[in-house]
Amino acid sequence: MTSEIQQKLNEAIREYDALEMGVAESFKWPREKIMRFGELSKLKVMADEYEKTDEARKKSIEEKLKIIFGLGGGERNKAILEIRAGAGGDEAALFAADLFRMYQAYAPKKNWALTILDESKNDLGGYKEITAELRGKNVYDALKYESGVHRIQRVPATEKSGRIHTSTASVAIMPAAEEKEIEIKEADLEVTFSRAGGPGGQNVNKVETAVRLLHKPTGIVISSRTERSQLSNRERALEILRAKLLDEKIRKEEEAERKERKEQIGTADRSEKIRTYNFLQDRVTDHRLNKSWHNIQNIMSGNLDQIIEAFKK
Repeated sequence: MTSEIQQKLNEAIREYDALEMGVAESFKWPREKIMRFGELSKLKVMADEYEKTDEARKKSIEEKLKIIFGLGGGERNKAILEIRAGAGGDEAALFAADLFRMYQAYAPKKNWALTILDESKNDLGGYKEITAELRGKNVYDALKYESGVHRIQRVPATEKSGRIHTSTASVAIMPAAEEKEIEIKEADLEVTFSRAGGPGGQNVNKVETAVRLLHKPTGIVISSRTERSQLSNRERALEILRAKLLDEKIRKEEEAERKERKEQIGTADRSEKIRTYNFLQDRVTDHRLNKSWHNIQNIMSGNLDQIIEAFKK
């Protein structure tokens, strides 16, 4: 382990030990301190495992520590963004579209490139589901806390009686995986081709360029139709599949760490409601930080820095 990583890890463990001394008072802690205790407990488990494990696992732990501490060599400069409409019918799909436009507007502010990989719209122009790729410095590290269930409370434009609707959409930010990180066997894939629907010219309508991948061991299905060739769409679909498999691998490792240390708090599980966008109160609230920001239109227009930065403190 390099001296820089070792120094960072030692500092984190010392901070952990200081917080653990007051664990009996945890119910009186502010939310930010509780979340920090949860983060540090995971680092403590990793440090304990590092001392006992083999060289291959040690290298894996070192790579994760590089990412956590933001050190060079562990950066994730490519991520997959997936947004799905949840509860709320058409309004949920419209909210999913609003969320996508929010991230789409945020990307150029950070000099990130965003490319749509696949999308499924409803009749009102909302997204049932949309998948995109983000490229740029530390993009995954910046956005990883966006994963989870987002909730909106507003009076939809289609609502004549003025009734407030509550709808949800799920956001997943997944680290893009290199081929060497996640091996996919050809025998595990079932590949089918079809004509891509929607805009794209005569080529899209006449040639079977859309690709559907079924990963048989996991049952994961990926579709890609935005490129003009089967080969390009297949590569796009494989990229998304690798990201999903790496994301699942990371989540399983973190779940094992949580079981190892049951008192860990503040895990930001993707099934949990993480944030509410309340238009009537002009307020965005993140429930993990127990913190709110006003000027919701400004935030939905892509000005997310104040929220993103709050998770780095």
